[in-house]
Amino acid sequence: MRPAVASFAVFAAFLPAVFAADPCTSGLTPGQKPGPYSSIVSVGAERGESHCYICDTAEHPAVIVFARTITEPLGKLAVGLDKAVADDKAADLRAWVTFLSDDQNALDAKLVEWGRKNALRSVPVGVFENLDGPPSYRLNRDADVTVLLFVNRKVTANFAFRSAELTDERIADILKALAAEGKK
Repeated sequence: MRPAVASFAVFAAFLPAVFAADPCTSGLTPGQKPGPYSSIVSVGAERGESHCYICDTAEHPAVIVFARTITEPLGKLAVGLDKAVADDKAADLRAWVTFLSDDQNALDAKLVEWGRKNALRSVPVGVFENLDGPPSYRLNRDADVTVLLFVNRKVTANFAFRSAELTDERIADILKALAAEGKK
């Protein structure tokens, strides 16, 4: 192998590691206000309806999860949020999961099953029918999951993960940040 080709081969082998080390960024940054958007509810009291949870939230603390893929780690996060909502009745915490898809009908039955499997009681799940998500949120297509925490209509924390980056450790970080917001 010629030296230039060998050097390029070595460089190309390390390229994925370099890019994987860059943190994924997606969505609104702290201090920005989440705008209203509607999703078609698959799991929750408003099942089958187009609903705006932002509109219902007012000044209450809330968590929005935007997701592209149904995964086990996302289920663990939803279960943790479901528990936090049930445990924090005094603060009236709100949380919901919005999947991004061009076809709500194709995803609906899968989301109902996913909601049952994870025994979601307090966290509704819906579909925003556009892969890019609500335009004002500026979600990155590389982000498989974007989590926004907000209080008093302002984002306080943002977490974004590429496919397979949502781990138990990262879920714990999100839930820890949520608990810290509740103590403010």
